[in-house]
Amino acid sequence: MVTWRAAALLGVGATTLPWWPAPWWGLLVITTSVAALTVLDVALAAPLSRLELGRDGDRTVWFGTSATVTVRLRNGSRRRVRAQVRDTWVPSAGAVADPVGAAVKAGPDSADADADAVTAVGGDGSGPVWRVRLAPGAVAALPARLTPTRHGDRSAVEVTVRSAGPLGLAFRQRRGHPPTPQWTVRVLPRFDARRLLAEKLARLRVIDGIRATRGRGQGTEFDNLREYVVGDDVRSIDWRASARRSDVLVRTWRPERDRRVMFVLDTGRTSAALIGDQPRLDVAIDAALLLATLANRAGDRFDLMAADAKVRAAIWGVSRQALLPRLVQTLAGLQPALVETDYELVVGEILRRESRRCLVVLCTALEPGALGDGLLPVLPRLAARHQVVVAGIGDPTLPATVDAPVHRVADAYLAAAATRTVTERARVSAVLRRYGVAVLDASAPTFAGRLADLYLQLKLLGRL
Repeated sequence: MVTWRAAALLGVGATTLPWWPAPWWGLLVITTSVAALTVLDVALAAPLSRLELGRDGDRTVWFGTSATVTVRLRNGSRRRVRAQVRDTWVPSAGAVADPVGAAVKAGPDSADADADAVTAVGGDGSGPVWRVRLAPGAVAALPARLTPTRHGDRSAVEVTVRSAGPLGLAFRQRRGHPPTPQWTVRVLPRFDARRLLAEKLARLRVIDGIRATRGRGQGTEFDNLREYVVGDDVRSIDWRASARRSDVLVRTWRPERDRRVMFVLDTGRTSAALIGDQPRLDVAIDAALLLATLANRAGDRFDLMAADAKVRAAIWGVSRQALLPRLVQTLAGLQPALVETDYELVVGEILRRESRRCLVVLCTALEPGALGDGLLPVLPRLAARHQVVVAGIGDPTLPATVDAPVHRVADAYLAAAATRTVTERARVSAVLRRYGVAVLDASAPTFAGRLADLYLQLKLLGRL
């Protein structure tokens, strides 16, 4: 393939045509000469079949942080390589050149290592572009810094190498992947709510202490026997054990462990709505990670299901040690689906899987269209066997929009739409509460914390 230099050389030659005795012969000579130089330049370019490509770097990264993936280019030919290399990624990977990490390792037969160079010459979010000069046997490291804009798997598309001749009139080009499986970086979901974890764990310890000092009651189970001390409740004396031991023994109680928490993520069309700068699903995932960590520390079993028209992901009966790593990896691959959620499928799956009473947290949108025709007909079956919480994620700008001053007609329409949304959410919440369901309607910035508070409150009341 020719470059702009060949066209420029042809243009310069064309300016001399007025001085030729026969311009047509001059045009033929100039065109033939440029064509011959172009063919010679292609022949002198380093063969692409002898260039070796490879990748190494990060495989996982937390959303909001950066990862580095490096393409390594080795010149296996006997000619000096003058090439342009483009490392293409999907746009949501946010790949740009990282000049700090670029380097060249001279080959064993390199006589002029100072002539080797790597320079970043451009590139956008779809991948960096490098200009490379390599002696035979030299290796170039071409790092790309990835700052993904979405969680999930972000893949490298291809590497394009253009090997130019010494005159720069033409080049050879090859596209493809390095001889390894397609490189994919898994972007783990953001966990901003972890900043609340210390506070919630402190509250959990206080709740455990309160339940232990209250003695036997709803939500407690037998712990052990100990000797009676002054001040103990005489109703806690175990008379049979005392008779066997010839001493006065009292029973001690502890908050119930191994309670079940079932978290249901609605991945239907409502989960794709933007709340601020992130989808509603991302806010729900953040809350799921906080609640899972809290339940794990409390000794409760945490299960998760993500569903819309079908079950997208499910975590059942995972050990406490493996729960959080498994949860993070599973949630990283979830994306919203533009379909209506099949609540009959969701409820049927929960009733089939969970035979014992548990806390079911359904994270969805409090919209009449989404819940009225889908959830309400099947909700009584679920509420009869489990403690149900319907958690809705709201837009934090709604209250301010309702109370904002009206200066234009557009402001009046916006305020009316916000008022209608708030009213409908309140009406849906009231209908859900008639079924004995706990309803949480919180804005995105406070959603994870308020859901954790509701879990702790239910645990304190012994309603899990």
